[in-house]
Amino acid sequence: MKVLFLIVGIVASFSFAKGQPKLKFPDTILINEINSFNDDDFLPPDFPGGMKQFSLFIAKNIHYPAKAAKEHIQGKVILNFSVEKDGTIDKIQIRKSVNQELDEEAVRVLKCSPKWIPGTHHKKPVEYKYSIPMNFQLPKNK
Repeated sequence: MKVLFLIVGIVASFSFAKGQPKLKFPDTILINEINSFNDDDFLPPDFPGGMKQFSLFIAKNIHYPAKAAKEHIQGKVILNFSVEKDGTIDKIQIRKSVNQELDEEAVRVLKCSPKWIPGTHHKKPVEYKYSIPMNFQLPKNK
């Protein structure tokens, strides 16, 4: 089977999970309070090498499920997750589903992520919530 094309709109579409912060502060950053922090108070988590490297990690590790490809199923899976105080990815949830195979593949790849550099508030690690889209798209027939 030909290599299937997958667009991962992570860098341009990477967004904070607004309205979904955990209320245990300061263990978790409350998204609506970020604007009140100055640069010394808060640093968001970062993937090793930056968000471009995160996009490359996703593109390199994701595999289009054969059944979904055969059935020409395409779409954008949106995932919510937390970067924990130790940099691990946890609490992965599907915010927008496409179908079971694509959803499971998106979750599988996110679970394979190496540890991130944790976000900090007043130089102490904090949990931080993110939301990302993973767009599964088959190549167009010529």
